[in-house]
Amino acid sequence: MAEKSRRPDEELNVLGKNINQNLDVYIWDMDETLILLNSLLKESYAEAFNGMKDVQKGVEIGRMWEKLILQLCDDYFFYEQIENYNKPFLDIMSQYDDGRDLSDYDFNQDGLGPPHDDDNKRKLAYRHRVIAQKYKLGLKNLLDQETVTLWDQLYETTDAYTDRWLSSARAFLKECLGENKDADSSVALPETSADSTNTTRQHVNVLVTSGSLIPTLVKCMLFRIDSLLTHENIYSSWDVGKVQCFRWIKERFDHSNVRFCVIGDGWEECEAAKIMKWPFVKIDPRPGTPYRFPGLTLRTVSHYFSVVYGGLNDENEKDKE
Repeated sequence: MAEKSRRPDEELNVLGKNINQNLDVYIWDMDETLILLNSLLKESYAEAFNGMKDVQKGVEIGRMWEKLILQLCDDYFFYEQIENYNKPFLDIMSQYDDGRDLSDYDFNQDGLGPPHDDDNKRKLAYRHRVIAQKYKLGLKNLLDQETVTLWDQLYETTDAYTDRWLSSARAFLKECLGENKDADSSVALPETSADSTNTTRQHVNVLVTSGSLIPTLVKCMLFRIDSLLTHENIYSSWDVGKVQCFRWIKERFDHSNVRFCVIGDGWEECEAAKIMKWPFVKIDPRPGTPYRFPGLTLRTVSHYFSVVYGGLNDENEKDKE
């Protein structure tokens, strides 16, 4: 029987004895925070530079990303079949997965569709399991060389156009995990980064997006942050709202020595953070502000932690030095 994916509520048990050693949970928004896409398409990113950016080039870059994201969603992640079955996280269906070997399973002929009964929930759970496996595998093990080359060129073009927003956001995600910011960015982090017993302060990145789940997973892979966000730590608030996602995260990780910080650009995550009484760092994409990429530092985030929790993060203080 194939191994089942670990459910998010089980990850707390995996942390087990280590959760009392202090844990910082960074809860990220995606669009206009870790990546730029909507602001490229709507021209607002370029317009903020008052003529210093080619607006049409930004729109063209955004359209190329849109096309690539949808292509991969449909070709590799069953999106055409499950677009109307958006779930808040992949493992929510794991209870319906009987562990069947799917190596010869015909996903095009299994009749997934209404009604949303246990039989169809099982078929959806199968797809979620395969999606999780592909996410762990990584795009370079799925795509042909021509598509990889196109993707690499698009990433580099976008990073240059946005003054290194993408690579800076990725580097900051690594810093939040306690990784050396000067380390080789091509080295993937182990999935147990938050479980390590080698540090007194542990760290985990969690993503909560208002977009639907499957395109979000594909974006994480395309924008090269999938090694820093395990699929168990990616939530879609599309149907349930960010407050509910934040509550799930609190249930998973909550302990007297666990601290939460929300980082995003929108009103919804801001209001949800207020309800949870968590610090909120508002990303401001305008040029010259410190609350953008590059610009945001661990010193700044540590300040927000200290305002709410009454003490600086010693590990982050060391990291920034």
